[in-house]
Amino acid sequence: MLVAAAVCPPTPLVLLEMPDLRSACRTAIAALREARPDALIVVGGADTTGAYAGGAAGTLRPWGPDLAAGTGEPVLPLSLTVARLLMGEPAPDGFRSVAFDATAGECRELGEQLAEAGERVALLVMADGSACLSPRAPGRYDETAGPYNDGIAKAIAAGDASALAALDPGQADRLWVSGRAALQVLAGAAGTRAFGGRLLMATAPYGVGYFAGLWAA
Repeated sequence: MLVAAAVCPPTPLVLLEMPDLRSACRTAIAALREARPDALIVVGGADTTGAYAGGAAGTLRPWGPDLAAGTGEPVLPLSLTVARLLMGEPAPDGFRSVAFDATAGECRELGEQLAEAGERVALLVMADGSACLSPRAPGRYDETAGPYNDGIAKAIAAGDASALAALDPGQADRLWVSGRAALQVLAGAAGTRAFGGRLLMATAPYGVGYFAGLWAA
C-alpha cells in the first residue's frame, strides 16, 4: 500500500536555475526514503505509458544540458530523467511513465497497481501545474489558469486524493497542465486512505506552476 508520496516538477530548470525549489524537492525525496518503503517508484508524464527498470538511464542532452544518470542507453523520458537526476543514489526501484492523454480511469488503475507493488510503497510523482499563468507563459494566458493551479496546490497541501482524481482532463489540456495524468496516478494509488499533506513550495516564475510537496500516511 502507499505510505508516502512526493510531488516535484518535471522541468530541467529545477536542476539548473531554481536552488530553493531544488532544495524543497530533495527534502521531499529524503522524506520518501525515510519512510522505509520496500518499493520506491517514480511516476511522470510522457507521450506513452511504459515501465523502466530502476537502473535505467536518462539524459538532458536533447534539451541542451550535458547531464545524464543511470546506466546503459538513455531511455527515460524527460520527466523521469529529471527525477533520476534529482534523486541521485540510490536509484529507485522502478520508473513508470503515464501518457499525457491517459484517461482518469486509466490513471486510477495504474495508481492502484503501483500501490500493490509492496507492503510499503512510496511514489515520487513528477508533475507540474498550468503553463498559462502569465502573458509570458509557454501557453496562452488564461484567467482561469490561476484558480485551477491553486486548486492543485491546495490538494497537494491537504493530501486530498479526491480533488486530484476530480481534475478534468479536458480543462487540464486546455490550460496546459501536463502533470494532470501523473497527479491522477497518485490519486489512484492513494485511494481512500488518509494522508497528511505538506506543500513545501509553490512557484511560477515563468508562468508555469511548479510544486514541491509531500504526503505521509
